[in-house]
Amino acid sequence: MNARQPINIAGGGLAGLTLGIALRQRDIPVVIYEAGSYPRHRVCGEFVCGRGLAVLQELGLQEKFIAAGARIAGTASFHSGQRDYRARTLPSPGLCLSRWVMDDLLAQEFRRLGGELRERERITVATLEPGWVRATGRRVAAESAPAKWIGLKAHVRKVTLAADLEMHFFPDGYVGLCRLPGGEVNVCGLFALRQPVPQLAVQWREILSGPAGSGLRERLRMGEFDTASFTAVTALNLVPTVGQPTAECSIGDALTMIPPVTGNGMSMAFESAHWAVTPLAAYSRGELDWAVTRQTITRQCATGFAQRLRWATWFQRLLMHQVSRELLLRVGNCSDSLWRVCFAKTR
Repeated sequence: MNARQPINIAGGGLAGLTLGIALRQRDIPVVIYEAGSYPRHRVCGEFVCGRGLAVLQELGLQEKFIAAGARIAGTASFHSGQRDYRARTLPSPGLCLSRWVMDDLLAQEFRRLGGELRERERITVATLEPGWVRATGRRVAAESAPAKWIGLKAHVRKVTLAADLEMHFFPDGYVGLCRLPGGEVNVCGLFALRQPVPQLAVQWREILSGPAGSGLRERLRMGEFDTASFTAVTALNLVPTVGQPTAECSIGDALTMIPPVTGNGMSMAFESAHWAVTPLAAYSRGELDWAVTRQTITRQCATGFAQRLRWATWFQRLLMHQVSRELLLRVGNCSDSLWRVCFAKTR
């Protein structure tokens, strides 16, 4: 039997680790290079919903998530300023689990399957060579962008929610909450800033709690923030790029990022990894050349993600303007059909 070509993955987040696990299940040699270490907190909604759950189930990971304490999320509520809309049943349930637990679980599973995981090793080359996959996460927004998107996240205790998932909208951003195991709540926000925050390390709790007088601020007023769980990312690029010509193979947020308001980003990480497995395994066995392998993965991701990216971009724009946001939320509050269509089109 001919020796199999190893697959190298730059980035050990959800997409990179899931791809590594799936390839090891096919006995493909894999090395993952991760700039950080495990476990760690990340800016993330910590909610998986959509087709990514089928990927986890196929790989035998969904049961491991549940065994690790993942909570099933079945309801969602929306809040705009001081107006609360009724909780709705999700057309299909999701799973909530902290990235602290999830990333560590995936890293251990990858190693258990014989994969080589090199922590604290950052890949800095501009273009990856054949046999390499970029899964390094988010792309940085252009300096010329009129507003810089910043993400903040922390865990809070002693908070009562109206639903398993809550979404609070404000003039320049939104904050999502979800129930986690152990009585914790994940609080993750995305904000459009037009000037830097000089003391973010001090002011993050104030920003994440929403404007004075908002329902979110009242909700979090008596909550106990876990300061060790706080993390932030800046200069997020929310412009979809999937389907554009590229000189390298990319998956996850390195390929494209869906507006986080949809709650579908984690699913897309799992899905893109799933679509990359078969072509990469064929390349490793010498059955495909690299150009065809890369093009096959890019084409599959473009086909699979095109519709939801279009709809998500449209929803993001509507929800970021007060008039259109209130109209959409009010109609959706009364119409089960619109609610189900919006949910389905972004997954």
